[in-house]
Formats: sequence, structure tokens, C-alpha cells
Amino acid sequence: MKVLIIEDEMPNAKRLQKMLLQIDAGIEICATLESISDSVQWFRRHPHPDIAFMDVRLADGLCFEVFSQTTVHCPVIFTTAYDEYALRAFKVNSVDYLLKPVNIAELSSSLEKFRQTHRHPPGNNMMNDMITMLKQQQKSYRTRFLLPFKDTYNTLLVPDIAYFYTELKVTWALQHNRQRHVVPYTLEELEDQLDPDVFFRANRQYLISSSSIGAIHNYFNGKLKVVVQPGIKDDLVISRERAAGFKKWLDR
Repeated sequence: MKVLIIEDEMPNAKRLQKMLLQIDAGIEICATLESISDSVQWFRRHPHPDIAFMDVRLADGLCFEVFSQTTVHCPVIFTTAYDEYALRAFKVNSVDYLLKPVNIAELSSSLEKFRQTHRHPPGNNMMNDMITMLKQQQKSYRTRFLLPFKDTYNTLLVPDIAYFYTELKVTWALQHNRQRHVVPYTLEELEDQLDPDVFFRANRQYLISSSSIGAIHNYFNGKLKVVVQPGIKDDLVISRERAAGFKKWLDR
């Protein structure tokens, strides 16, 4: 049996490899990969293994991105740190999930399940459904910021924030009551931390909350001009490329 391991923590990868060989000395480890980019390139250039073990969170993101960038022609066993009760629903599917830290008994059981019933990879629809469900289980969004203030700390609640913006390479959070605070993150980092149903990256300078939007106007060349509250000095313009996504974001 040929096995691929995708795990960004090498002690975990070596432990998994050791347990696999204890269970079956005939197992061949094709490769041990640490990132999404390496995995995508490997799947594109090599014959696919009989089965792959994938850690959900890798060094450069979530392993689900592998499936969006290339086709995986093998069954996958995900290794996760999620609550085991949340994973029970997946146990009946043709792809299995192991809760970290993986123990040898559960690993052996998963391999036996694969040998008996999982000779073929799951259909695309099944894989997409399971990836969507796992993403929903995995992702939680920031609800507050703990910010230093003189010799103390202040708590800034996310629902109180109208928008984030950058000024002279500093990121500010502006509250609905017009108070503003420096936050130690870039807008790119905040995009990943905040609920995308609530916040939209309007342009390079602004990340806005839906609750801040006062009016939307058509602008020239397919662009949109957005009026936000509290107001800003310059026009907040959304490019033609982002306009369709912005309207779709609001129309939910």
C-alpha cells in the first residue's frame, strides 16, 4: 500500500509514519509534505498513492485548498484537532477522520476500513460536501480585540466597529461612536480573522462592516461609490472588478 503524508509538524509526521509501519511493514511512504503548494505540485507530477493522510491546518493554510487547485485521485484520511463529537457525522462516509493526537488503535481501524470498503475515491460531490462541512466546523471568527492602553488594556468589540482603514502604514479601527484605535494587524490579516458575512474588503485602504453602509451610488466605468457612517473625507470607491462581489455580499 502506497501512502502519502501531508503534515507540517515533522514530529507528528514521523510519529504517524512509525505507527503505519508498525501496523503494516509493507506500507510504502511515497512522500511527506508540509504545505499546500508542495502538495499541489506533488499531485500534479506523481502517480497518486493508494491513500493520503492530510492534516487540516498546514503551514500555508487549510488543506482544502489542495482540492481547489488540483484533482486528488485517492481517498483521504484527515487528521484534525476538532472535537470528536463534531466528527461523528463523517464516520459513515468513505473518507475517514482521525482526532489528534492519533493513536495506533484508531489508525489501524481506519486502515482496515479503507482496505475493506474504500478502494475507490469518493465522488466529487461527496468530497465537496464534506470539505464544506469541515470548513464550517473549523472556522471561528474574531469577536473582540485586546488592545494596550497606557498601563492597562482595553477590549474592543467587533460589532462596535464600523470599518478598518490604513493610514501611513498604520491600521485603524473606527467605531460607530467615532472613537478610533490602532490595531496591530494588516487589512489582509483582518480579512482572515473577521466574518466575511459582516466585513468586506472595499479596496486597498478600507475593510468595511455592512452596518456602516449608508448609501451606494453608481460611479463611472462600472465602479461603485459607497457612503459610510461615520463619514470619511475622500470618496470610498469600489472598483469594477470588486463591484459584482460587493453587491452579491450585500444581497444575502
